[in-house]
Amino acid sequence: MASLIDNYEQQYAVLTADITAKIGRIRTQSGNEKKVFIQDVDRQIEEAQELLEQMELEVRGMNGTARDRLRGRVESHRAELKRLAQEFQSAKKARDESIEISREDSWDSNITEDQKRRLLDASEQIERSGRTLQNGYRMVLETEEIGSQVLKELHEQRETIQKGRTRLRETDAELGRGSRLLSSMIFRNIQQRIILAVVALTLIIVACIVIYYSFKSKS
Repeated sequence: MASLIDNYEQQYAVLTADITAKIGRIRTQSGNEKKVFIQDVDRQIEEAQELLEQMELEVRGMNGTARDRLRGRVESHRAELKRLAQEFQSAKKARDESIEISREDSWDSNITEDQKRRLLDASEQIERSGRTLQNGYRMVLETEEIGSQVLKELHEQRETIQKGRTRLRETDAELGRGSRLLSSMIFRNIQQRIILAVVALTLIIVACIVIYYSFKSKS
Protein backbone atom coordinates (compact mmCIF):
# COMPACT_ATOMS: atom_id res chain seq x y z
CA MET A 1 0.00 0.00 0.00
CA ALA A 2 2.85 2.39 0.78
CA SER A 3 4.39 1.73 -2.65
CA LEU A 4 1.05 2.62 -4.28
CA ILE A 5 0.97 5.93 -2.41
CA ASP A 6 4.57 6.58 -3.48
CA ASN A 7 3.48 6.01 -7.08
CA TYR A 8 0.62 8.47 -6.65
CA GLU A 9 3.02 11.02 -5.16
CA GLN A 10 5.40 10.67 -8.10
CA GLN A 11 2.55 11.26 -10.54
CA TYR A 12 1.42 14.22 -8.45
CA ALA A 13 4.94 15.70 -8.44
CA VAL A 14 5.15 15.47 -12.24
CA LEU A 15 1.72 17.08 -12.61
CA THR A 16 2.45 19.98 -10.25
CA ALA A 17 5.78 20.65 -11.94
CA ASP A 18 4.04 20.83 -15.34
CA ILE A 19 1.27 22.99 -13.88
CA THR A 20 3.83 25.41 -12.43
CA ALA A 21 5.62 25.71 -15.76
CA LYS A 22 2.39 26.28 -17.69
CA ILE A 23 1.19 28.92 -15.23
CA GLY A 24 4.35 30.84 -16.02
CA ARG A 25 3.64 30.46 -19.75
CA ILE A 26 0.06 31.68 -19.33
CA ARG A 27 1.37 35.05 -18.16
CA THR A 28 3.10 35.58 -21.50
CA GLN A 29 0.51 34.14 -23.91
CA SER A 30 -2.65 35.47 -25.51
CA GLY A 31 -5.41 34.34 -27.82
CA ASN A 32 -5.72 30.66 -28.72
CA GLU A 33 -2.36 29.73 -27.20
CA LYS A 34 -3.46 31.13 -23.88
CA LYS A 35 -6.75 29.21 -24.07
CA VAL A 36 -4.90 25.96 -24.77
CA PHE A 37 -2.65 26.46 -21.73
CA ILE A 38 -5.64 27.33 -19.54
CA GLN A 39 -7.51 24.20 -20.64
CA ASP A 40 -4.43 22.04 -20.00
CA VAL A 41 -3.94 23.50 -16.52
CA ASP A 42 -7.63 23.07 -15.66
CA ARG A 43 -7.46 19.42 -16.71
CA GLN A 44 -4.20 18.81 -14.84
CA ILE A 45 -5.52 20.41 -11.65
CA GLU A 46 -8.52 18.06 -11.80
CA GLU A 47 -6.15 15.10 -12.29
CA ALA A 48 -4.06 16.24 -9.31
CA GLN A 49 -7.21 16.47 -7.16
CA GLU A 50 -8.19 12.94 -8.20
CA LEU A 51 -4.72 11.69 -7.25
CA LEU A 52 -5.06 13.33 -3.83
CA GLU A 53 -8.46 11.67 -3.36
CA GLN A 54 -6.93 8.28 -4.25
CA MET A 55 -4.11 8.89 -1.73
CA GLU A 56 -6.65 9.81 0.96
CA LEU A 57 -8.57 6.58 0.32
CA GLU A 58 -5.37 4.54 0.64
CA VAL A 59 -4.38 6.35 3.85
CA ARG A 60 -7.78 5.68 5.42
CA GLY A 61 -7.20 1.95 4.99
CA MET A 62 -3.92 2.07 6.93
CA ASN A 63 -3.29 1.75 10.67
CA GLY A 64 -0.76 3.04 13.18
CA THR A 65 1.72 5.87 12.91
CA ALA A 66 2.18 5.36 9.16
CA ARG A 67 -1.38 6.58 8.59
CA ASP A 68 -0.78 9.81 10.54
CA ARG A 69 2.49 10.47 8.72
CA LEU A 70 1.00 9.87 5.26
CA ARG A 71 -2.09 11.89 6.15
CA GLY A 72 0.18 14.85 6.92
CA ARG A 73 1.87 14.47 3.55
CA VAL A 74 -1.48 14.37 1.74
CA GLU A 75 -2.61 17.52 3.55
CA SER A 76 0.64 19.21 2.51
CA HIS A 77 0.02 18.20 -1.11
CA ARG A 78 -3.53 19.54 -0.93
CA ALA A 79 -2.29 22.88 0.43
CA GLU A 80 0.27 23.02 -2.39
CA LEU A 81 -2.42 22.31 -5.00
CA LYS A 82 -4.61 25.04 -3.52
CA ARG A 83 -1.72 27.49 -3.82
CA LEU A 84 -1.15 26.48 -7.46
CA ALA A 85 -4.87 26.98 -8.20
CA GLN A 86 -4.66 30.48 -6.73
CA GLU A 87 -1.56 31.24 -8.81
CA PHE A 88 -3.41 29.92 -11.87
CA GLN A 89 -6.32 32.30 -11.29
CA SER A 90 -3.90 35.15 -10.63
CA ALA A 91 -1.98 34.38 -13.83
CA LYS A 92 -5.17 34.49 -15.91
CA LYS A 93 -6.22 37.80 -14.38
CA ALA A 94 -2.74 39.29 -14.60
CA ARG A 95 -2.55 38.51 -18.31
CA ASP A 96 -5.98 40.04 -18.94
CA GLU A 97 -5.02 43.18 -17.03
CA SER A 98 -1.72 43.47 -18.91
CA ILE A 99 -3.60 43.22 -22.22
CA GLU A 100 -5.90 46.05 -21.20
CA ILE A 101 -2.95 48.18 -20.16
CA SER A 102 -1.13 47.50 -23.41
CA ARG A 103 -4.23 48.49 -25.39
CA GLU A 104 -4.62 51.73 -23.50
CA ASP A 105 -0.94 52.58 -23.86
CA SER A 106 -0.45 51.23 -27.39
CA TRP A 107 0.56 54.68 -28.57
CA ASP A 108 3.84 54.33 -26.66
CA SER A 109 5.84 51.43 -28.16
CA ASN A 110 8.64 51.75 -25.59
CA ILE A 111 6.27 51.04 -22.68
CA THR A 112 4.80 48.04 -24.48
CA GLU A 113 8.19 46.49 -25.10
CA ASP A 114 9.16 47.15 -21.51
CA GLN A 115 6.02 45.41 -20.30
CA LYS A 116 6.73 42.43 -22.53
CA ARG A 117 10.27 42.19 -21.24
CA ARG A 118 9.07 42.33 -17.65
CA LEU A 119 6.46 39.66 -18.29
CA LEU A 120 9.05 37.40 -19.90
CA ASP A 121 11.42 37.97 -16.98
CA ALA A 122 8.59 37.20 -14.54
CA SER A 123 7.72 34.05 -16.49
CA GLU A 124 11.30 32.83 -16.46
CA GLN A 125 11.58 33.57 -12.75
CA ILE A 126 8.38 31.61 -12.05
CA GLU A 127 9.65 28.67 -14.09
CA ARG A 128 12.95 28.72 -12.19
CA SER A 129 11.05 28.88 -8.89
CA GLY A 130 8.89 25.95 -9.99
CA ARG A 131 11.94 23.88 -10.87
CA THR A 132 13.55 24.80 -7.56
CA LEU A 133 10.42 23.78 -5.66
CA GLN A 134 10.21 20.54 -7.60
CA ASN A 135 13.86 19.71 -6.88
CA GLY A 136 13.36 20.56 -3.22
CA TYR A 137 10.27 18.37 -3.05
CA ARG A 138 12.15 15.51 -4.70
CA MET A 139 14.97 15.87 -2.17
CA VAL A 140 12.44 15.81 0.68
CA LEU A 141 10.94 12.58 -0.69
CA GLU A 142 14.38 11.00 -1.06
CA THR A 143 15.37 12.09 2.45
CA GLU A 144 12.14 10.71 3.87
CA GLU A 145 12.67 7.43 2.04
CA ILE A 146 16.22 7.16 3.38
CA GLY A 147 14.98 7.96 6.89
CA SER A 148 12.29 5.28 6.64
CA GLN A 149 14.86 2.74 5.48
CA VAL A 150 17.20 3.64 8.37
CA LEU A 151 14.36 3.32 10.87
CA LYS A 152 13.43 -0.04 9.39
CA GLU A 153 17.02 -1.28 9.69
CA LEU A 154 17.26 0.01 13.27
CA HIS A 155 14.01 -1.79 14.12
CA GLU A 156 15.35 -5.04 12.64
CA GLN A 157 18.62 -4.66 14.56
CA ARG A 158 16.67 -4.02 17.75
CA GLU A 159 14.64 -7.20 17.23
CA THR A 160 17.86 -9.15 16.61
CA ILE A 161 19.40 -7.80 19.83
CA GLN A 162 16.25 -8.63 21.80
CA LYS A 163 16.24 -12.18 20.43
CA GLY A 164 19.93 -12.51 21.35
CA ARG A 165 19.19 -11.32 24.88
CA THR A 166 16.35 -13.83 25.17
CA ARG A 167 18.60 -16.67 24.03
CA LEU A 168 21.30 -15.51 26.46
CA ARG A 169 18.82 -15.56 29.36
CA GLU A 170 17.67 -19.04 28.36
CA THR A 171 21.30 -20.21 28.18
CA ASP A 172 22.01 -18.73 31.62
CA ALA A 173 18.96 -20.53 33.01
CA GLU A 174 20.10 -23.83 31.48
CA LEU A 175 23.60 -23.35 32.88
CA GLY A 176 22.12 -22.61 36.31
CA ARG A 177 20.04 -25.79 36.24
CA GLY A 178 23.06 -27.81 35.05
CA SER A 179 25.21 -26.34 37.81
CA ARG A 180 22.65 -27.21 40.48
CA LEU A 181 22.26 -30.74 39.09
CA LEU A 182 26.06 -31.23 39.06
CA SER A 183 26.36 -29.93 42.63
CA SER A 184 23.63 -32.32 43.72
CA MET A 185 25.40 -35.27 42.06
CA ILE A 186 28.72 -34.35 43.68
CA PHE A 187 27.05 -34.06 47.10
CA ARG A 188 25.40 -37.46 46.69
CA ASN A 189 28.70 -39.00 45.61
CA ILE A 190 30.47 -37.62 48.68
CA GLN A 191 27.61 -38.75 50.89
CA GLN A 192 27.80 -42.29 49.49
CA ARG A 193 31.58 -42.39 50.00
CA ILE A 194 31.19 -41.28 53.61
CA ILE A 195 28.58 -44.01 54.20
CA LEU A 196 30.87 -46.63 52.62
CA ALA A 197 33.77 -45.45 54.76
CA VAL A 198 31.67 -45.67 57.94
CA VAL A 199 30.46 -49.17 57.00
CA ALA A 200 34.02 -50.29 56.23
CA LEU A 201 35.28 -48.82 59.47
CA THR A 202 32.48 -50.57 61.40
CA LEU A 203 33.30 -53.89 59.73
CA ILE A 204 36.98 -53.49 60.60
CA ILE A 205 36.13 -52.71 64.23
CA VAL A 206 33.79 -55.73 64.44
CA ALA A 207 36.43 -57.97 62.86
CA CYS A 208 39.01 -56.77 65.36
CA ILE A 209 36.67 -57.45 68.26
CA VAL A 210 35.86 -60.93 66.94
CA ILE A 211 39.57 -61.76 66.53
CA TYR A 212 40.35 -60.41 69.97
CA TYR A 213 37.72 -62.48 71.70
CA SER A 214 38.63 -65.60 69.70
CA PHE A 215 42.27 -65.37 70.86
CA LYS A 216 41.19 -64.63 74.37
CA SER A 217 38.93 -67.70 74.54
CA LYS A 218 41.74 -69.96 73.32
CA SER A 219 44.09 -68.74 75.98
